[in-house]
Amino acid sequence: MKSAIDILNERIGAAMVRVTGCQSCAAIVRPATDPKFGDYQANGVMAVAKQLKTNPRKLAEQVVAQLDLGDICEPPEIAGPGFINLRLKPQYVAAQLRQINADSTGRLGIAGEPEPQTLVVDFSSPNVAKQMHVGHLRSTIIGDCISRVLEFLGHRVIRQNHLGDWGTQFGMLIRYVQEHFSDVVASGMREEPLSKGLSVADMEDLYRKAKHRYDDDPQYAKEARDWVVRLQSGDPEAVSLWRRIVRASLEECQAIYDQLNVQLTQNDVRGESAYNNDLPGVVGDLKRASLATESDGAVCVFPPGFKTKEGEPLPFIIQKSDGAYLYATTDLAALRYRVDVLKADRIVYVTDSRQILHFQMLFKVAEMAGWDRRDGRKVELVHVPFGSVLGEDGKPLKTRSGENVKLQELLDEAVERARAVVEEKNPDLPPQQKAKIAAAVGVGAVKYADYSNNRTSDYVFSFSKMLAMDGNTAPYMQYAYARVKSIERKAESKGVSIPDELRDLGNLDLTEPTELDLGKHLVRYAEAIESAAADYRPNYLTAYLYELAQRFSAFYTECPVLDAPPAKRPTRLLLCDLTAKTIQHGLSQLLGIQVVEQM
Repeated sequence: MKSAIDILNERIGAAMVRVTGCQSCAAIVRPATDPKFGDYQANGVMAVAKQLKTNPRKLAEQVVAQLDLGDICEPPEIAGPGFINLRLKPQYVAAQLRQINADSTGRLGIAGEPEPQTLVVDFSSPNVAKQMHVGHLRSTIIGDCISRVLEFLGHRVIRQNHLGDWGTQFGMLIRYVQEHFSDVVASGMREEPLSKGLSVADMEDLYRKAKHRYDDDPQYAKEARDWVVRLQSGDPEAVSLWRRIVRASLEECQAIYDQLNVQLTQNDVRGESAYNNDLPGVVGDLKRASLATESDGAVCVFPPGFKTKEGEPLPFIIQKSDGAYLYATTDLAALRYRVDVLKADRIVYVTDSRQILHFQMLFKVAEMAGWDRRDGRKVELVHVPFGSVLGEDGKPLKTRSGENVKLQELLDEAVERARAVVEEKNPDLPPQQKAKIAAAVGVGAVKYADYSNNRTSDYVFSFSKMLAMDGNTAPYMQYAYARVKSIERKAESKGVSIPDELRDLGNLDLTEPTELDLGKHLVRYAEAIESAAADYRPNYLTAYLYELAQRFSAFYTECPVLDAPPAKRPTRLLLCDLTAKTIQHGLSQLLGIQVVEQM
């Protein structure tokens, strides 16, 4: 079913066209910021009035006279210089609730995208032979949420984990392993999992030692570079050991993805190595198109509009003077693959905000080369930047020794702290149930705290705040869900059959203010999803869910449910049931946060 905001935009826009004669007019309907003025406000009249040089309030009166909203809203009210305030009718809200309840697909009455696209979402992107750290958290979970939301709306989503699995560092690491772990090398041709002999933590430590040796020992540096050449030329021993390093890293990453309930698998991995053979073609094609030129021995593209601090043209370097390729080259190759092979209509990159300039230049170079077009149509390129995770000192979150906090350690601590909360709140639960709740609450708290912040802002990581049972936190939302489920259990214990109660809802009664308030919020779930998808902002979803929980609390305080009169009870049971389903859908399906039946 269409959301109220979509219907209002259509009808008010059509009325504006009839009044003004303009080809198209945007009604610009938004949720009202203050409920006393209504549920929605149409703000588009003023912009059209300015364009036509006419009185906006008079134009608003003419538009309202042309409107037929009797099936949805109370009579519209004009406020200020030309705002149109709109208030949903209880009958409309009741009809929408009945439709949501009748939807057996689990979509809560939310329609899919009428013109679905193929979307590539690039996120997570850890580095091989290094443990995932807190810096990978936001890309991983924000990218997962975006993918879930777009997929729910009906788009075909192709997830891409652009793994850092290629480069000089592998020559250093292979050389060091080959020298110091001959038993590992000896088993290399048998393709045994490297994690049996060396963990990723071991490899990370080895890489640091190898880098130090590389910087101090010219002979070792030469041997490491020789291994890079052997790897790039397909030498069996080098490739075998490299594959085992990659496999060990992927196994560890997958364990973290599973713990985070992130929908990434090894089938979604397409690392930098996958584009290695395409890089000469990227440079050659840009040269032949006269877009790439040599500058101080390097091959560069100078996209217009980008300047250095000194005002000189800023280069987008695609090949160094020693012939080596860069991230820019690989990103161009990946972009071409996604357009030409994956047939993407839109490519979404989820990375930290420090890479804004890189992606601005990448997109411009792709546009200059025509690589952002397929079959005459432009492919939409989107960078979704995010801020940093900060410590209590307001600086990027680090350990006391100054290293990045390992993501696995962070999640383990969150679960352990959540277990302590569960022990305190409900010590009589069976141990297995405590463990299950602790895992859901701990990991959910980390994810929800991230989601609930403005994506583009930095935020301070605080276990005490994210595990709080009040406020806009995962534990509060999970408790809100468990609270509604407890009502359902009490109903069953009293012999009340909820399916029977909800079978005939012809006389849905929303006369109590908190009933109508909760009902209105439930029917606006689609709007929250559409807004989150349009702006790639999970905090729109968390804000909606938190407000839903608050409105339910107000309703439950004011309105008895199981002790309500027989004629009233179905309405209140429906509000409880749809609240639980909406919270579960938002947390589980869109945010990837587990709900629990009991806290």
